[in-house]
Amino acid sequence: MLICKVVKPLVSTNRIPDFEHKHLLVVLDGSTQKVAVDAVGCIPGDWVICVGSSAAREAAGSKSYPSDLTIVGIIDHWDPEAGKSVPPASGGSSSGGAS
Repeated sequence: MLICKVVKPLVSTNRIPDFEHKHLLVVLDGSTQKVAVDAVGCIPGDWVICVGSSAAREAAGSKSYPSDLTIVGIIDHWDPEAGKSVPPASGGSSSGGAS
């Protein structure tokens, strides 16, 4: 599973019949943009859980569905910066003056 951020909808009116009328979204996985099938009804800005491979096809509705990435959940709260360490301040003493 992946945690991704929804960037924007992707409109594709001319597509194979097996794609049906499922919504497609551009999601950001790190710095990589990917296309995902929206199985839950997301909007741009949502943080989501995505599945790939055969799990993506089943989550989209069928083992034969042509998807390799499907959104299966919207994350209620996600802080991508949480847990990252803050580098220590550089450059000398914290005292303001000379002795």
